[in-house]
Amino acid sequence: MASSTEEGQVISCHTLEAWNEQLQKGNDSKKLIVIDFTASWCGPCRVISPVLAELAKKQTNVVFLKVDVDELKTVAADWDVEAMPTFIFLKEGKIVDKVVGAKKDDLQSAITKHSA
Repeated sequence: MASSTEEGQVISCHTLEAWNEQLQKGNDSKKLIVIDFTASWCGPCRVISPVLAELAKKQTNVVFLKVDVDELKTVAADWDVEAMPTFIFLKEGKIVDKVVGAKKDDLQSAITKHSA
């Protein structure tokens, strides 16, 4: 059952099944969902990853999901992800915000704005 692993509170989805399950759980919870579209070869992704993990520890009312674009190409394509990292913010299945790039301040302010 290594389909999704939790880093702090960041849930990494490694299969389409895990992705769909976590997305459904997040939508059902009515919480803000922050999806981190990342890649193992992406330098800025590696820089922002510990920041995201810290935010996830503090923001327990937010669901954090991580998707490797090379692992789940169809998911990245479905969400029109063209650059890494891309953070998509969902509320009840609807996109409420998007941050492209390892922009710590933008990420924090978007989480604060939409998790209230």
